[in-house]
Amino acid sequence: MSTVWLPEPTVRRRDPAPRRPPFHLLAKPAGAICNLDCTYCFFLSKELLYEGSRFRMADELLQEYIRQLIEAHGPAPEVTVAWQGGEPTLMGLDFFRRSLEYERRYARPGQRIVNTVQTNGTLIDAEWARFFRDNGFLVGLSIDGPRAMHDAYRVDKGGKPTFDRVMRGLARLRDEGVEWNALTTLHDANAGHGRDVYAFLRDECGAAHIQFIPIVERTTAQDLPAADAGWGARSKDRPLYLQEGDQVTRRSVTGEQYGRFLIDVFEDWVRRDVGTVYVQMFDVALANWYGAPPSLCVHSETCGRALALEHNGDVYSCDHFVEPRHLLGNIGQRHLLELVDSPEQQEFGRHKRDGLPRYCRECGVRFACHGGCPKDRFDVTPDGEPGLNHLCPGFKEFFHHVDLPMRTMAALLRENLPPALIMRQYAAADDRRPHNAPCPCGGGRKWARCHGRPPHPTRAG
Repeated sequence: MSTVWLPEPTVRRRDPAPRRPPFHLLAKPAGAICNLDCTYCFFLSKELLYEGSRFRMADELLQEYIRQLIEAHGPAPEVTVAWQGGEPTLMGLDFFRRSLEYERRYARPGQRIVNTVQTNGTLIDAEWARFFRDNGFLVGLSIDGPRAMHDAYRVDKGGKPTFDRVMRGLARLRDEGVEWNALTTLHDANAGHGRDVYAFLRDECGAAHIQFIPIVERTTAQDLPAADAGWGARSKDRPLYLQEGDQVTRRSVTGEQYGRFLIDVFEDWVRRDVGTVYVQMFDVALANWYGAPPSLCVHSETCGRALALEHNGDVYSCDHFVEPRHLLGNIGQRHLLELVDSPEQQEFGRHKRDGLPRYCRECGVRFACHGGCPKDRFDVTPDGEPGLNHLCPGFKEFFHHVDLPMRTMAALLRENLPPALIMRQYAAADDRRPHNAPCPCGGGRKWARCHGRPPHPTRAG
């Protein structure tokens, strides 16, 4: 459903022309088709856009896509080829072997091509794992926490749980030494268990890079009953998911839940894992406090440089805006770079900044938040202006909570010191903290019964 994050390289030019901002493209070779039927996966409904399609990227289109993608990056030293779905492994290994052949054919001398793939992991066997390892793929694995939390919504076409199959796929990746990231969606089944989810990913899965993606399923009052039933084929009369309406499904997280989850994870991470476990949201926050450009569009000032390519060559403004009004064109008729740099796409990206309500423009954490993702900006501000992010309360709570530690880590970076040194400060403060003192997480419990005790990742599942 979401991206495997990689920093994009800056395009280096030999002429004095302005640099073109880098872009990222998610290619969906099987479209919205998946072997699972995750209840919250809005993208399953996107197959309604292509009724009658085989949902398989043709070889001619694959070659054209790779050629145009590499051309669009010009002399950049590195190009990322990002595969997603649906479930991209449904295309089979031969599809990806052909992709690698085209990458070698069209890459400039000395240019490095990096492949990433986001997968549910259920189809990964030893052969897939060896292929990923031998060809340097970065694999994003979707897993929502311990068994009960994961299986709450991540089910197959028959509604059966998938936890064991995902863990088998993970074991094969780890056995073969494949580089992988954990992608965990947050919903009503796991959002109240931040420490347990984090401990499970870190200790039982061995994840060193983690993305937490909040589920916010936007819908209209008319479509809410159908949306609550899910977006896959098991749901009758499912609507096409569009960025319309001001209602959310019962699975969606609230801003308060999201903020509390992040704080609970942060209070464990900052005490023991700085420099060894990388949580995307914390990295993005530190970049904003340090003054570096954030590597995630959600909390960048503008967006529009993360697009989506469908199985037939259609290019959309964003993975979250795959819908007719945000179709930019098809790479069979217009070059990819022309679509990426089109006036329509530039306006799409600028609107993230220019459409902020005054409440956001005057907010003390705007520099770190920038209004969040436009897809979630459908609430109303306290003074009645539309365009407030549904997760705003969580953003404000989290960014205010981490202000001091982020300033501390940013100062360490400016002195060419590792941010991990902050853990010494936390250890010294914790040694002096009485057991019955309020926990510094702000959750209202005592230290000894909150972050002063180890989490229990399996008990919560």
